Amino acid sequence: MSNAAGDNRNLITINKQITLDFRLSEAFKTLRTNIDFCGDDVKAIAFTSCVPGEGKSSVSFNLAISMIEAGKRVLFIDADMRKSVLNGRYQMSKTTGGLAHYLAGRKPLEECIFTTNIPRLFLIPTGAVPPNPAELLGVKRFAHAIDTLKDQFDYIIIDTPPLGSVIDSAIVAKQCDGVVLVMETKTIGRNFAQRVIDQLNKAECNILGVVLNKVEIGGKYYGKYYGKYYGKYYGSYYGK
Repeated sequence: MSNAAGDNRNLITINKQITLDFRLSEAFKTLRTNIDFCGDDVKAIAFTSCVPGEGKSSVSFNLAISMIEAGKRVLFIDADMRKSVLNGRYQMSKTTGGLAHYLAGRKPLEECIFTTNIPRLFLIPTGAVPPNPAELLGVKRFAHAIDTLKDQFDYIIIDTPPLGSVIDSAIVAKQCDGVVLVMETKTIGRNFAQRVIDQLNKAECNILGVVLNKVEIGGKYYGKYYGKYYGKYYGSYYGK
């Protein structure tokens, strides 16, 4: 295997690791188990939301952590090339390459896969901010990378931009085995949520389920996660 196997010259240090309380930890274990039950053919999973701030990046990254705690080998791809929040949130060390470099043909795939200081967690960061993210994600190189990397990892978790803002996530999800929609409770109206789901359906994406995030319990907000991971889902959580 290439640098993804553990070349320290291709290392990202995650300096800030968030410790989850018992309730959140159990919620991610439930989400992890539900995804496991989707079947062995569901390995590459995109995460998106309707609007910014609903918590898709935190949900997807913490799910990746939960998966490695269960002994899985996980690749996390930061495909939110327009406005990534992961570097700042987790205080990651700087890199010299990433997804944009690979898609633009400036670096080979193996040079864009980084080991991390968390065992069994690998990362492809966004890299340079490109002027045309949607066009880059639509090239055949992205689909080829996903197909190639499925043989090297148990799961590939991909953070994408909010679909209610830009089309990028639908382009990514079409190349994946499934997509999960993260929604903040009492934030998004039913009609808006339905339009986002319709967009995923038009792109022929396999919708695995919905994560309802930031649920208020006992005066505190918790990420309580719901999902029907056996097909398309639309419930009564969306407000208006």
